[in-house]
Amino acid sequence: MKILVTGAAGFVGFHVALRLLGDGHEVVGLDSVNHYYDVRLKEARLALLQQRRNFEFVRTSLADPEVMDQLFDRCVFDRVIHLAGQAGVRYSLERPDAYVASNILGFLQVLEECRYRKVPHLVYASSSSVYGASTQMPFSVRNGADHPLSMYGVSKRTNELMAHSYSYLFGLPTTGLRLFTVYGPWGRPDMVLFKFTKAILEGRPIDVFNNGQMERDFTYIDDVVESVVRIMDVVAVPDPQWSGERPDPASSLAPFRLYNVGNHHPVDLLEVIALLEEALGRKAEKRFLPMQPGDVPATHADMDGFERATGFRPCTPMRQGIGRFVAWYREFYGVDGGHSEPRPREER
Repeated sequence: MKILVTGAAGFVGFHVALRLLGDGHEVVGLDSVNHYYDVRLKEARLALLQQRRNFEFVRTSLADPEVMDQLFDRCVFDRVIHLAGQAGVRYSLERPDAYVASNILGFLQVLEECRYRKVPHLVYASSSSVYGASTQMPFSVRNGADHPLSMYGVSKRTNELMAHSYSYLFGLPTTGLRLFTVYGPWGRPDMVLFKFTKAILEGRPIDVFNNGQMERDFTYIDDVVESVVRIMDVVAVPDPQWSGERPDPASSLAPFRLYNVGNHHPVDLLEVIALLEEALGRKAEKRFLPMQPGDVPATHADMDGFERATGFRPCTPMRQGIGRFVAWYREFYGVDGGHSEPRPREER
């Protein structure tokens, strides 16, 4: 198939594009390559993708209608996998406008292109952040997600509602994946495992929020990629059992679906730190702090609906995933047992 992957220079987008290319698909990758985090990491991901024969890269903003129109004019996409957007809960407290511009206006442009070009299936990344203040564990797509605690969560929930509108009004098949704390090689520097690893290797203390009373449903990147690849061929269709009297938020009388993608096994933050210390061979100096604004104490994904739809459930053990991440980090930044200062590979 010919597949558009937005956010191809990003963490999840890079891995998804690489897998699709390996499976023999033709991939067009789109990314603005913004400066939210180290551009050298994004460019290194792109360099690997650009070695593949069936990969084309388009550097642009999603919200540029002229470039997007030109792209869809010359390419007929069998699938659009939308993984671009402004990431991060913390940054949304400082720059909420960035989330409106990228995650909402950018997604609107994607929806418009898919609508007019009759794209057979749009798969897009949502987030566990949509659950916000809910404490109903495990989080289920069949329960409400009406109290997000950050503009990041708001923007992702808005995407889901926008997608439903387009599915209903224009018959566009859309599937949203609520991703839970994705980690692994080539990860983002603003995410907890990356930040902890860097700080420990540099001999700096790590900030442990809510005094360590945190649980996260960490999901290894390979499991997320497998989930995306499987769901893209489970094209959303109207749910014949859907009822307006008892509306199921995860489906619709329109071709619309929502699924969680998580490991279904929350891990205590202090246990994560212990596993990281084991993989690094170093002890962490911990600085215990109160909860951050916009954060939640725990996440836990109910995966029953996704498993029924695809036959797959994420399963990578945390110890194994952390080991792979640490091995990648040491190689990419040139950090061995005798170095405490990471050196980006490009500078070696």
